[in-house]
Amino acid sequence: MSKTVNFFKYQGTGNDFIMIDGRGANFQELTQNEIAFLCHRRFGIGGDGLIILRNKDGYDFDMDYHNSDGNRGSMCGNGGRCTVAFAYDLGIIKNRTTFFAPDGEHEAEFIDHNNIRLKMQDLKTIENHKLGPFMNTGSPHLIVFKNTNDEFDVYSEGKNIRYNDTYKKEGTNVNFVKINNNYIDVFTYERGVEDVTYSCGTGTVASAIAANIYNGFSSPVTAQTKGGILKVDFEKNGSESFSNIWLQGNGMKVFSGSVSF
Repeated sequence: MSKTVNFFKYQGTGNDFIMIDGRGANFQELTQNEIAFLCHRRFGIGGDGLIILRNKDGYDFDMDYHNSDGNRGSMCGNGGRCTVAFAYDLGIIKNRTTFFAPDGEHEAEFIDHNNIRLKMQDLKTIENHKLGPFMNTGSPHLIVFKNTNDEFDVYSEGKNIRYNDTYKKEGTNVNFVKINNNYIDVFTYERGVEDVTYSCGTGTVASAIAANIYNGFSSPVTAQTKGGILKVDFEKNGSESFSNIWLQGNGMKVFSGSVSF
């Protein structure tokens, strides 16, 4: 028996996601292999991840996030903003929302599709690893600072770090950061996608906080990613404690359709 899936494609600074409305009684659940197939850029729709918007008691909606390999993923900042945009387009929310995600409760503010503010979880612990600071901003991230004029291979270096002995159990996302006068450049290798992505929201948050600690950047921090600009606001409560963290950027519908398989 074949399945037919109605989908919407969204992107946030180039991080692209297959969005599915999973609230209806007729929604057919997807297996890990089916999700991986839909995310495949040659044989499926293509996407860095797949998000199913579901009902959840006490919240406007639930963000059920899956990596492109089909496995359930940890929090995705760009995916979170895209889910907020999706919920707005579906008429579920207006300008403010409280929803549930893989790392718990989140608030968000929808200004327009170019400006969506997503509140992230507080950060209380930062570890100093051999290659740079390591922290969990909803997903685990290692920050590796590079000089402005450095030439490097994001894919090769990121993959080597992601699979080295330190991180091989759970894996980590790897963010290479260049410091400029008034902004940071962020290049990310993402676990689950197992490739370089155009942008990573939780990675940009981690990079902005690292830029504050090690380079004196004050809030808000502007980050240039391959897919566009993100801004990170935060309050610093101690050397390793941050709260009221907000990630701001776009969340745009690209196209919609249906696929049978």
